[in-house]
Amino acid sequence: MDGNLYLIQDYLIFIGVFAVFLFLSLCIYFFSQNQRLKKRNIQLVETAKLIENKLNEVQLEQIGTKLNPHLFKNILNSVQSHAYQTYMSLDKLANVLDYILYESNRRFVTTKEELSFAMSLIEINRIKINPLFDFRIKSKVDEADPIFQEQVFAPLISVDLIENAFKHTDFLAQESFISIHIEFQNGVFKMKTSNKASQKNALTKQNNGFGSQSLEQRLKMIYSNHFNLERSLKNGIFTAELTLNLKDFYDKVRYSR
Repeated sequence: MDGNLYLIQDYLIFIGVFAVFLFLSLCIYFFSQNQRLKKRNIQLVETAKLIENKLNEVQLEQIGTKLNPHLFKNILNSVQSHAYQTYMSLDKLANVLDYILYESNRRFVTTKEELSFAMSLIEINRIKINPLFDFRIKSKVDEADPIFQEQVFAPLISVDLIENAFKHTDFLAQESFISIHIEFQNGVFKMKTSNKASQKNALTKQNNGFGSQSLEQRLKMIYSNHFNLERSLKNGIFTAELTLNLKDFYDKVRYSR
């Protein structure tokens, strides 16, 4: 009787040890499978990011190839229609063309470089308006700001606001004007343009929308939530305002490297 009892106890101990061993084996197996799946998931996420970055680069290249000829056409039209100011026009045009040919292919330029380009572009467009026309430009730039010399500015971002201000202004209307305000303080860039909107060359025309669309696409792809772009048409006055928080964007890029 005692012998049978011992046999039963041994059998139960064996069953218990086997169950524990089986449980541990299953735990190790499922843990290894879980780790393998996690590793695979990380690889898939990294691959998806690489594909997304490549797609963004391709889209930006496509936008750039469309934007540059469009910009050339408007600039050359301005220069050709005012031959009496050819020398000054060509001097400014040379600066603009150098920037487009040699700097626009870079992913980022400095704020200083983009502002120099913007001022040259403004002067070229300014040639085609009457000297008595109400044209206002105001600039407040802190060149001592450390971000001013950092390569955080996507080239040609300022083109759309400047060109639309000149292209869609009613120069013959009473009290017509163009106002451009540029500011760079504490790592934040702001450009605000206002103008008397032309009814003959409406901003809502389908053929005039590429520049605005491409600008918004670029801003979203490059700056994500570090920008704000607002446009409004009120009482015949069109206003566009762009804000870029370049300091926060620089910190994000720097710490993500």
